Amino acid sequence: MRLSVVIVNYNVRLLLDECIKSVEKALDGIEGDIFVVDNNSSDGSVDYIRQRFPEVHLIANAENCGFARANNQAIRISDAEYILLLNPDTVVYENTLRGCLDFMDAHTEAGGVGVRMLTRDGDAAPESRRAVPTPWVAFLKMMGFTRRYYMSHLPWDKPARIEVVSGAFFFLRHKALDETGLLDEDFFMYGEDIDLSFRLLKGGWQNWYLPYDIIHYKGESTQKSSFRYVHVFYQAMLIFFRKHYAHLSFLISFPIQTAIYFRALMALVQMMGDKSRRFLNPNKIQKVL
Repeated sequence: MRLSVVIVNYNVRLLLDECIKSVEKALDGIEGDIFVVDNNSSDGSVDYIRQRFPEVHLIANAENCGFARANNQAIRISDAEYILLLNPDTVVYENTLRGCLDFMDAHTEAGGVGVRMLTRDGDAAPESRRAVPTPWVAFLKMMGFTRRYYMSHLPWDKPARIEVVSGAFFFLRHKALDETGLLDEDFFMYGEDIDLSFRLLKGGWQNWYLPYDIIHYKGESTQKSSFRYVHVFYQAMLIFFRKHYAHLSFLISFPIQTAIYFRALMALVQMMGDKSRRFLNPNKIQKVL
């Protein structure tokens, strides 16, 4: 088997339908298969996949076990040469998978590959290319200086070496995973792509950006207005920092962790403020007779 595409789903049945259809077209002529790992969705996703896509390998979990663990379930089963971790809120262009395969075949030192992620408006998403959030880079990002973190100096129309591949489309060499290890299941959701990318680099592999396209309806599969989102997102940042930079001086680590807590608090305050404004100024719906 050349390629296994792994999609973790949680309550986004209609987006998943569109995603699978795009993957099937992109897999035309490629020896590949599709895994869908459902994290106990309540929107009928499991029955829908069984009926509409019987060729898909479906893993139906009895609980939401998180993004990292769900992906690992499928990776352990697959015997494919390459693995693609793919968000369900994406649409893959027809030439994208073939382009990634050809590149990986020609560059045996490449462990992970990401692509140009487009918003629904067709703009290139900056998180398509990212740097490892070292203490200095993380501090700059927390302060609003994101050029280094998003590697903004790189061209969009040429392949380039990057440091962090987005988990929304993470094309991996299975051999690199065997050597580096699977996704760290301490990360429930968010941060596991940064951690894996960093471990690939430390293991001597390269990460690349390629100018092939997908559409990423970013945030459609996540309730970003919830307290749980804020907690999980910033907790992931803390897990990564403690795992890889705990050895640094307290004088370096303390400001970074303080900034993370501060940004989490500001996000919660903004979220609560938005909810209060909606409550105090609800949209009035008038019936048109």
